[in-house]
Formats: sequence, C-alpha cells, structure tokens
Amino acid sequence: MQSRAEVVVVGGGATGTGITRDLAMRGVDVTLVERDRLAFGTSGRMHGLLHSGARYAVSDPDTARHCHDENRTLRDIAAHCVEDTGGLFVQLPEDDAEYFDRKQRACQEAGIPTAEIDADRARREEPLLSSAVERALRVPDAAIDPFGLVAANAASAADHGATIRTHTPVTDVLVEGGAVVGVAIDDESTAGRSTIRAEQVVNATGPWAGDLAAMAGVDVPMRPAKGAMMVTNVRQVDTVINRCRPRAEGDILVPHGTTAILGTTDREIEDPDAYEEESSEVTHLVEELSEMVPALAEARPLRAYWGVRPLFAPDGQEDTTADSRDFAILDHQERDGIGGFTTVVGGKLTLYRLMAERVADLIAGRLGVDAPCRTASEPLPGSDGAVDVRTVMQRFDLRSQVAHRTADRLGDRTDPVLEGSESADRRVLCECEAVTRAEVRDAIEAVGPDIEAIRNRTRAAMGTCQGTRCGHRLASEIAHVHGPEAGMDALDDLTAERWQGQRHVAEGRLGQLALAYSIHGGTYNRARNPEAFRAVEYDAFGGGDGDDT
Repeated sequence: MQSRAEVVVVGGGATGTGITRDLAMRGVDVTLVERDRLAFGTSGRMHGLLHSGARYAVSDPDTARHCHDENRTLRDIAAHCVEDTGGLFVQLPEDDAEYFDRKQRACQEAGIPTAEIDADRARREEPLLSSAVERALRVPDAAIDPFGLVAANAASAADHGATIRTHTPVTDVLVEGGAVVGVAIDDESTAGRSTIRAEQVVNATGPWAGDLAAMAGVDVPMRPAKGAMMVTNVRQVDTVINRCRPRAEGDILVPHGTTAILGTTDREIEDPDAYEEESSEVTHLVEELSEMVPALAEARPLRAYWGVRPLFAPDGQEDTTADSRDFAILDHQERDGIGGFTTVVGGKLTLYRLMAERVADLIAGRLGVDAPCRTASEPLPGSDGAVDVRTVMQRFDLRSQVAHRTADRLGDRTDPVLEGSESADRRVLCECEAVTRAEVRDAIEAVGPDIEAIRNRTRAAMGTCQGTRCGHRLASEIAHVHGPEAGMDALDDLTAERWQGQRHVAEGRLGQLALAYSIHGGTYNRARNPEAFRAVEYDAFGGGDGDDT
C-alpha cells in the first residue's frame, strides 16, 4: 500500500509534533509517524522543567537567551501546560561564592531577570530548605507538563490538516537518485509493509536520529546519555530548587503536579533502547539533593524513571555533562549530497517550538512555501482559560502537600449523587489526580485502548497509589468500548509499567507494594491469571508462582 504527503516527519515527541504543527499551519500536507505512542521517548521522560535560561547562562549564553525567550512564549501559547513555580539557585557553604556572582552577572547579560535574596527569606518562602543555605538567586523557572504539550501540538497539527500516525515504526528510508523520497513503514492497518512517498523527510527521532539517518546512508554521530529521575509522593517545595554550582548530578528539584521530581544523573550509553537502570543512581540523587532539602532523605518515593538525552557529537565529543544543550539542524542536501532529508538533534524541550520553527523554515523554503511561522502567537488547544495553580492554592489556603492539583482539577465539581444524568461522566475514577470518567472516555476516543497514552493525556494512575485503586476502573472503561480482552491487556500493561518504575525504590515502601499485590492478586483475583501479572516481579513477596500471598 502506498500513500503520499509533501512532508513526512518521523518522531512523535515535542519537536516532531511541533514541526508537524508548524508546517500544517503553513498549509503543507504533512504526515507524522511515531513507532509507539506520542511522547514515548525523551519528551515523556524529562524532569518537567521549563527552563528560564539561568541554568546555561554561564556556560552557554546563546542557549540561555533562547530558553528565556521560549519560556515566555510557552507561558502564552501553552498556559494549560505551565505552572509558574519560579525558581531558586541556592548556595551552600561548600559552593563557590564567585560562581554564584558569575551566575547572576551572566543572567543579567542574557536578559534573564533575577533577584538575590538572603537565606532567611528563602527559607520563609520554602520552609524545608536546608539551614545551611547561605543565599539564593530567584529566576523565572517554571514547571511544564510534557505530555499535555505534545498532545496539544498533535491536536493542533491535526486541526490544520496533518495526519498523525502512532504505533507506526519506520522500517526503511527510501532513497532514489541521490535523494530521499519517502519512508517504508510497518502498517498495522494493512498488516504489512507500506510506503509513504514524500518530497521531504524530517528526522526528529531524538536519540534514535543516528539509526534513522543510517537508513538513508548518512552518518549522524550521536552520543546518547541516560539520566535517572525520582518522583516523591508529595511536593516538598513549591519552587524549582537548583544547586548553584557548575552542572553536576543531583542538582535540581522540580515541583510537578502533586509530586516533586528529583533530577538527574548523566551517564553515557550505547543504545537508547537497551541500557541498565541502576538503583544506585536513584540513591545518589537522594543523597545529593538532601543537602539542599533534608526532608528528601525521609521522603516516600513513588517511582524512578530514566530518560535519554539526544546529544549530537559531531567532533567526537565525549563529555555528556557539558553544560551546552544547543541544537543542530542538518540539511543533508548540503551536508551529504542527499536531497529531501533533514535531521534535527540536541536541544531542550523548552526550545522545541524554536527548533520546529527553524526546521519548518528550511523545509518550507525547499517546497517554495512562503507562509510565515505562526506558532509563537497562536495558542495551543486547551490553553484558553487556563487556571493558575498557585491562585487556586491561595484561594483555598492549601499547601501543596495536601492537594494542590486536586483542588485545581476538581474546581467547582459537585457531588455526582446530586448531578442527575451527568453523574456517570462526572464521577472521579482516579482520586489521586482527580481524573473524571468523561476525561478518560475522551482519551479512549482519541487514542484507543492504549492505556499508557490514556495515562499521559489524563495523568490517571500517575498519583500516589500508582494505579492500584484506579487501574481496574480505567481498564473497565477500555473494556466497555473495545471489549474485555482489551481491558485485561490494558490492566496488565499498566501494572507492568508502573512496577518498572517502582522496583528501584522498593526499599522502605514494601508495605505499600505488598498491599498492591494483595489487592490485585487477592481482591481482584488476578493472581489466578494472566501470566503478565507474574511478569511484574511481584514474586518479591513470595507470590511468583501465581498463588495468593
């Protein structure tokens, strides 16, 4: 089977969906293909920081300026995905005081607003900061929801005529006469190989950029690096906390939704699809970040996860901890003599829109399209009427440790018993994240029985119980639309995925994991069957043979 498009974009992360949106808004016929679900790769495995630019002000002023500009833009066009937490760079006794001063000067030179505050004021604002903090620098950092951002870009692209195809891996890049003319895909709809012919193909696959480029016969040297992150069950802080020192492992804490995310490590790997997840990295994060926020040493972890940075290494670069996070756009017609093919690598999620604009400018020029970029001024779907979370907290006098996001999402929802015919849709299926049945049903309609995509769109099962209480409800909604087998498969997938992140932080929380086992294995009788339940390694509690424990 063969189809056609002017442009094929490969990669369904922030950059890929951003490029697709930009080109579609210029009137280009564009198709995006993603081998898994949207935000499956790097975009869905970052620490949730919307950079102010301060992090790179000393080492990479250009990236710092770009981050600050895009930070302001995203607050306007993606308000529903951004929480204005603000940020602090804090100095501890062992940190270089001169580096703190350099950071402040560099921010000023890059146009990033800052304010130095003393330790007492910093602790009044964030009571759990260490008593050892000597001073702090306030910067306009923020938290961002990458899943919502990617989904909104994809929705906007589709609204402008783009085709979005998930679970569609590219099996080959078609090269004819010294030019890329399309891609071959594994097409589930035809149960076999299909091709999409195109005038231009864009490689936006992040850490996998070298693999896709190799299919076209060109070399894109990548040096991927894994980074560990850990999620706590509450927000210990309401402000992004950065260690004011040259970039190192374990130097940032990001309040995110009802949780906080500890980041990050930086270890070089060979293969972004196969690398070891080491619990020692998680332990290292807690040790380092506890120096800034001692309460983290006793915090209850929810899960750990790893992301892979798409680092470009054009000159044999080996240091993955280099502070620069610049991006590169490779026009393979000029670089390698292969027409119709462009690769974008590097960068940060904060810079996704700028990266997309630069790529779209290049592609539009190749196609003879003179329509301008509009993505910096046209809001993404869902951003109108967005609620500022801090305003909600102040209104209800809530600390984040209680339920800041629940208050935001529930808003004026009333008791479903009193809601008459609307009660079913308004019922909350996931109490931890206040996700309603209507939201879950909308997600199922959009993405089908893919429970991970549903989770990403709604945050269901991302709260403190990690799907223990709501997983069967989500599966039931899937079963209602797609049948009982699809519902059970979805529940198996969710259980396995949630355990994947929890197993690295099991020490100190075996009681909760044992409770989860007994609920699923006993109350829901899942230990009788299926095989997937055993695969999640609940045999740690003696139930590996499938018997109730």
